[in-house]
Amino acid sequence: MHDHRKLGRELGIFDTDPLIGAGLPYWLPAGAAIRHALEEYVRELERRAGYQHVYSPALGKRELYEISGHWQHYRDGMYPPMTVGGEQVVLRPSLCPHHALLYRSRARSYRDLPLRLAELGGQYRSELSGVLGGLNRVRAMQLNDAHIFCTPDQVAAEAAAALKMIRQAHQALGIAPARYRLSLASPAAKYAGSQDSWDRATVILQEVLAGAGIEAEAEVGEAAFYGPKIDVQVADSAEREVSIATVQVDFYQPERFALSYVGPDGGKHRPVMIHRSIVGTAERMVGHLLERNGGAFPAWLAPVQLVALPVAGEQSAQAEQLVRQATEQGLRAELASDGSLASRIREHRLVPYQLVIGKREAAAREVSIRLRGGEQLPAMSVTEALTRIDQHVAKRSSEELADWPTPGPERPRA
Repeated sequence: MHDHRKLGRELGIFDTDPLIGAGLPYWLPAGAAIRHALEEYVRELERRAGYQHVYSPALGKRELYEISGHWQHYRDGMYPPMTVGGEQVVLRPSLCPHHALLYRSRARSYRDLPLRLAELGGQYRSELSGVLGGLNRVRAMQLNDAHIFCTPDQVAAEAAAALKMIRQAHQALGIAPARYRLSLASPAAKYAGSQDSWDRATVILQEVLAGAGIEAEAEVGEAAFYGPKIDVQVADSAEREVSIATVQVDFYQPERFALSYVGPDGGKHRPVMIHRSIVGTAERMVGHLLERNGGAFPAWLAPVQLVALPVAGEQSAQAEQLVRQATEQGLRAELASDGSLASRIREHRLVPYQLVIGKREAAAREVSIRLRGGEQLPAMSVTEALTRIDQHVAKRSSEELADWPTPGPERPRA
């Protein structure tokens, strides 16, 4: 397995600067393209599953985190308060308190539930310098987060659906979990909420795992302070485990924020809150994919999806036109014309599709396609080649082109 810290800098994915600070990586153009594609995929997956997307501020008053319990149970991982206008505000360590307030901002009926709120938002952790490392452990991160507010009898189905989404996304990304972990409370540590609520939440998650046919290892002391969780674990290049996705059941924060909905009986009832992340933080996910694939991202996620390679200067104009046409179709394409053809092929070995234009192809208005694995396809028209590539990218498959598609009608683009 590769070291993402070295590879990410070599490939122009991310970097750091001492003037920005430790644990605060910035995304270079190639990394920004990967992150955008990842976020676009997750948003669409969530939209189709009935999630509504929101935005919330990265700051909150200290009182907000006192109500949520973060100040009491997670203060060591939070940045110190800043006094602004006579009030103390804090960089948020998580998004859940904000989403609880978004739920509370309107009167809710049982007919509105489940309410699924999703956000790709920033959160900030005051990590010690000794534990920081590349993209896996950072101080500022973009989290694919969501909170499902539901009735007690909807919890198991919603948690199961969230776990199913996680597995679907990981298949598209080519991720094979090291293991699933059922993270439980430790008797020696202080956790929030009643024992009864913890027992109920644990039983629900156990049933969800059993229903999905997943064997999870119970691990005491890894729970969130407000409830147990299912964690999807992956290993990094040093064989250290990190969590890449999670499903958590929370009876505590709905009570702390006095959340309610009107039931069929006309009375007020308390919802349950499910915390859920499909791909975790963009930083950790991209770091893991770098290590797993050595920079050979699935075609739909690759920062450059195709490269046009003119054999000689006489074919440069057609290669430039090819790049323009591919870009207009929504593909990420670039031109490589400097150096020998062999050196350019080596330099762009991680690009999924290499489209070569020589004298013969130029005369026939065709391209020869060389796949990343070295396979070469017969020459075909530019339109046919781009249509096939577009169709494969649209599938968002983690597979290479063993299933090179048959050309069909071009799909409309937004």
